[in-house]
Amino acid sequence: MDAAERTGPVSRLERSSHTAFLEERALYVWGGHQVVGGEDVMLPSDEIWLCDLDSGTWEWRRIAGEAPPVGFCGSYVNGKLYVFAGSDPVGYASEMFSVDLAEESYSWKKVTDAKGTTPSPRNKHSCWVHRGRLIFFGGYGCKTIGEVRNASSSNFVVEEMSWTTVGNALFRCWGWNNEVSVFDTLTATWSTPDTRGPAPAPRGCHASALLGNKGYISGGVEKSELDMFCLDLETWTWTQFDLGPSRAPLGRSMFTMTPTSDHTLFVYGGLGTDGSTLNDAWQFNTQKREWNKMANPHEDKPRVCHTACLGSDDDVVVFGGISNMCFLMDSVFILRAPAQNHCRDVFVFQTQPYSLFRLCEDLIGRNPERFGNHLNWLPSKVHKQINKRVAFFSETKAVLTA
Repeated sequence: MDAAERTGPVSRLERSSHTAFLEERALYVWGGHQVVGGEDVMLPSDEIWLCDLDSGTWEWRRIAGEAPPVGFCGSYVNGKLYVFAGSDPVGYASEMFSVDLAEESYSWKKVTDAKGTTPSPRNKHSCWVHRGRLIFFGGYGCKTIGEVRNASSSNFVVEEMSWTTVGNALFRCWGWNNEVSVFDTLTATWSTPDTRGPAPAPRGCHASALLGNKGYISGGVEKSELDMFCLDLETWTWTQFDLGPSRAPLGRSMFTMTPTSDHTLFVYGGLGTDGSTLNDAWQFNTQKREWNKMANPHEDKPRVCHTACLGSDDDVVVFGGISNMCFLMDSVFILRAPAQNHCRDVFVFQTQPYSLFRLCEDLIGRNPERFGNHLNWLPSKVHKQINKRVAFFSETKAVLTA
């Protein structure tokens, strides 16, 4: 099913490296990048878009207050969107912002009374939401020389040395980390758990997902095959999956990993270690510890820097991203070219058989003329839902035949 590009300016919906999450049947989209005049630009932080997945229509809403930077890690918990760290044209940040989406008017609030030690500035990190806590992993950023001296070489890999100032702190060392940092949203407290076991190598641009009390990390490093690690969020013990020779996916970064059942993770797209923009779909079984390549009805939609959320009926809802990431090369440097191929479409992977109600709903939505005035006999709530599906499928047909 392809969807949801019906209303709202194209210039505001096409994006990559954004945050997206689902609340009931609404897809929320915030932030990200776009290309304007051949240059990568940051999309406004003072707005958020909502897509009704039943009707495929978009709604724009303003967010007042001091806005956070981009290059962030956004997480949705208990009705609030939290944004931590990130970067802007000035530099990197390590601040926390939140916006209450249950309120009638949205407004950013900067967390200024947090207790504990705030993690160092970074971006390209990930987050698990677990029992009201935001648990961050990895990323790329800067540290002071003193912080690097106190850190294990296995926790922070220095990539370059340069001077920059963030607040009153002078930073010199830039690199990748594999740190685990916890923010309790109820007490506004930072903590750093003592982890044990074989931790992933420092990385960023990886994918993460939560299954029960376990957080999973995959990719973001230069390996021929995709790796997989698990962190028990009660004992803080890492486990590395020894997959052995198998049909493992190509190593990649900037992809998505979505939980689709109690023991399965759905992986889609990304930038392959061979430099290609990928369009493959895989499922990882955490009990059997094996990969299975999935049938893909969207092979014409390769994606990098997209989002993939778990929807109703265990659907995976993909939005945005880049359909063809290009690189510029000369004798010295390899640089990512500004991506002209930003996307604004929503498409869905079905991972489980649909319920009879869902099948009937979609059948009527596709063929309302077969039922005529009988639709008026439906209960008002069901009738309203059917009208949304009729609108969705009628617009989809218009897009496909245009």
